Amino acid sequence: MMLDSYRLLGSSGLRVSPLSLGTMTFGSDWGWGADGGEARRIFDLYLDRGGNFVDTAVNYTNGAAERLLGEFIGEKRERIVLATKFTMARDPGNPNSGGNHRLNLVRSVEQSLRQLGTDRIDLLYLHAWDMTTRPEEVMRGLDDLVRAGKILYPGICNTPAWRVAEMQTLAGLRGWSPFVALQIEYSLVERSVEHELMPMAQALGLGVLPWSPLGGGLLTGKYSAADLEDSREAAVSSSRRGVIAASGHLNARAIAIAAEVRAVAEEVGALPAQVALAWTLANPAVVSPIMGARTLAQAEQNLAALAVDLSAEQLDRLDRISAPEPIFPARFVQRPLVQQLIHGGASVPCRG
Repeated sequence: MMLDSYRLLGSSGLRVSPLSLGTMTFGSDWGWGADGGEARRIFDLYLDRGGNFVDTAVNYTNGAAERLLGEFIGEKRERIVLATKFTMARDPGNPNSGGNHRLNLVRSVEQSLRQLGTDRIDLLYLHAWDMTTRPEEVMRGLDDLVRAGKILYPGICNTPAWRVAEMQTLAGLRGWSPFVALQIEYSLVERSVEHELMPMAQALGLGVLPWSPLGGGLLTGKYSAADLEDSREAAVSSSRRGVIAASGHLNARAIAIAAEVRAVAEEVGALPAQVALAWTLANPAVVSPIMGARTLAQAEQNLAALAVDLSAEQLDRLDRISAPEPIFPARFVQRPLVQQLIHGGASVPCRG
């Protein structure tokens, strides 16, 4: 697989690379990102290899990520599928500078257009469900921006499956623009999304784009039991270890999974990060994991994951050690007694 082995994004006809370039590491405003020069080298490497799918957000590194991208893109704009996000507050103390309501939606899009130096956003994500705005307001607001030509496709991140399904159905009934992409955390240390979100995405035409496919860096193999920590801090940490601790992934189970990833990596002659990315790419629901890098060397290493070929036995080992606990109703319905009662002992193919 190569970066120019393009895939269709959900139910759209949009062609995107099998690895997206994430830019949350572009800019040093949060204390651990790449400076402008290194970010430019990462960007150029990605495009030179055939990549075309770039992911950012209006608030990443306090807007520096979008501003840097605006400088880098220049005449290459028409080669790039440019994705950004709205929701997160940009003005502390102002409650309307965050959220999913129409006011923040429009202001965020206008700010992103200025920071990116472009006249349109190809894919705009709702960044996280705010628990307050009505679905009708969100979907109508997104559709208005599509009709105005300021965004081309809507997407959604970090929202319960039932709410996404409600909004997608509402768009279909009203003739509004539907979501074509679902961006969620997905990796060997975060597989709970397999219960509801990923099946929902496949059924409703949303391409899945995993963020943090390396578990925030934990699956690179650089952490051990001595690093176990659970942070409840509200501020963005100035260290990568602090960011991972805030995610809740610095635990004993995750360290054990990382050890198995390292063992498989030794068998195939690859780096642990490359194995973790290759495992994510093996899921048929996944369109394009989002690759983050703070250095050119990390970007080179991550891109090499496209050449890693895991055997069925190795995939099974990784699946087994990281398998999420079943939840209701699947935990109940999949039991032999219940299957016997449902199907009367006959063999019936499952559609999910």
